[in-house]
Amino acid sequence: MKKETTKIMDAVNQARWDEEVDLLVFGAGAGGMTAALVAHHERLKVLVCEKTDAVGGITSTSGGTTWVPGTSLSVRDGVPDSIDDARRFLASVVGDRGGDEAREAFLQSGPKAIDELQRISDVKFVAAAAHPDYVSGPGAAFGGRALAPVAFDARLLGDEFVRVKPPRAEFMGLGGMMVARTDLDALLAPFASTKNFSRTLAVVGRYVLDRLRYPRGTHLVMGNALAARLFYSLRKQNVEVRFETPLVELVIENGKVTGAVVQQKNAGKKRIGARRGVVLATGGITRNPVLRKQLFPAGAEPLSLSPETHTGDGVKSALELNAKLDNGCESPGLWMPCSILRKNGKPDGVWPHIILDRAKPGLIAVNSRGERFVNESDSYHDFVMGMLRTDSVPAHLIVDAAFIRDYGLGLLMRGRSRARIASFEKAGYLIKGDTLAALAAKLNVDAKGLERTVEAYNRNAAQGVDPEFHRGSSPMNRFNGDTAQKPNPCLRPIGAGPYYAVTVWPADLACSAGLAGNANGQVLDNDGNVIPGLFACGNDLASIFRGTYPGPGTTLGPAIVFGWRIAKFAAHPSVSAEPQNAHPKKSALIFP
Repeated sequence: MKKETTKIMDAVNQARWDEEVDLLVFGAGAGGMTAALVAHHERLKVLVCEKTDAVGGITSTSGGTTWVPGTSLSVRDGVPDSIDDARRFLASVVGDRGGDEAREAFLQSGPKAIDELQRISDVKFVAAAAHPDYVSGPGAAFGGRALAPVAFDARLLGDEFVRVKPPRAEFMGLGGMMVARTDLDALLAPFASTKNFSRTLAVVGRYVLDRLRYPRGTHLVMGNALAARLFYSLRKQNVEVRFETPLVELVIENGKVTGAVVQQKNAGKKRIGARRGVVLATGGITRNPVLRKQLFPAGAEPLSLSPETHTGDGVKSALELNAKLDNGCESPGLWMPCSILRKNGKPDGVWPHIILDRAKPGLIAVNSRGERFVNESDSYHDFVMGMLRTDSVPAHLIVDAAFIRDYGLGLLMRGRSRARIASFEKAGYLIKGDTLAALAAKLNVDAKGLERTVEAYNRNAAQGVDPEFHRGSSPMNRFNGDTAQKPNPCLRPIGAGPYYAVTVWPADLACSAGLAGNANGQVLDNDGNVIPGLFACGNDLASIFRGTYPGPGTTLGPAIVFGWRIAKFAAHPSVSAEPQNAHPKKSALIFP
């Protein structure tokens, strides 16, 4: 009788669905691919549906750093880190903004997730010995928490290499060559030493050989390496990634999400059942015009670093089922100041000002009043938060000629020729003024305000102090400064003219706003109840850091860990345990 009942149910399901799996994942970024890998390891039948023709999403264009405290890698690599310290650190950064249970789950699951991912796949990390948390406070770490993906040889993917989304064009040399940060000095000054010349020959030589067969260089680093490693692991384990298959709508029956309708290229709409659930990892809302206008501040609306295809498909589909939209608390976006090179009036290059110039001594950022408004050496997110809080959009990074020679500015790398500088001037990207007043006029900045600001800055910089914004006072500031500059690696006076400037605008690199979820990535409805069968991770899930940006990789870390937790919960929904050392009266599901 039991066999007959099973046959009847199978026939019913076949009639309802074009196909059926255990876990249906939408989005092939870090979160989605992690969920798929771990679910497959747990013996679930998994299908990954990717909207585009390549994996990676935001992960592929990111730095790839993954923030996970307390891992065994930190011990292995000589920079041991403590979950207790991380807990104190996050308590000081996030404060009373909420989300305690999800953060506790992240802290306790993080080391297990990284250990298992490295054991069951080709995903490999090293713990950075020196990569400080972005905010100072009790429990902050100088190294150990930031995990860097190991470089990947994309030749292992063969013809499937084209399925890895390339990094931003601005981050590749010679039309397609990725360069590790450790090689940057050699390539910018190849004739400075025999060592530099040898390294340059090795890097460029491999790239030249790569281009005989591949559309770009195969030595992948940063987020591109992470995305490629995840994809390579899925391919090795025969987990299907179905490309150009966007989500159309979720299917809900008796209050439970049981599958989804997809649009397959050249095959029309298909109904796919999901016995254990549907995972939304579609990249977040950054390119959805309605939600962007609803949630984002006006000053940060126009520019985004996320892929054009991240139109909020997962979030929109969940909202149709009465899912709760979390506004991200402190900020709906996670920000980066960017300069724009325009050609024929249209953006031809967008440069994120991460670490190469803002933190260095001899640069100031001013607004239209000619006033400084932020610690220029703080993290990219905190820099833009300063722009938004003080009505300083756009802002201008101002330097002297010596600064460009020593450090470069934006798209203009250090040590470039006068002809290269002139070409950026002609394009309108680099603004030059023989005097501060002349520069201010070209920037439409208050000249007297700028002159007063530079005078005060120079007076203090000569003493190595910044009484207004305390620049150079944090480990992160000093790490990204210039250690040769004494007594403060982030401060030196701005010299005589000519002066140069680039204009920067806020751009989101990811979002903090997203679907409300619990400690297992289960999506919640507007009453705070779980929507059975529906999960979210990555940028589809609201940030556990509540609009703050504690350290390098605090988007990728939770994406991977919650992808892991979702897979574990889908495979073992009955497993429940009180977390050790949790905050009183808080609990979270912990998996073996």
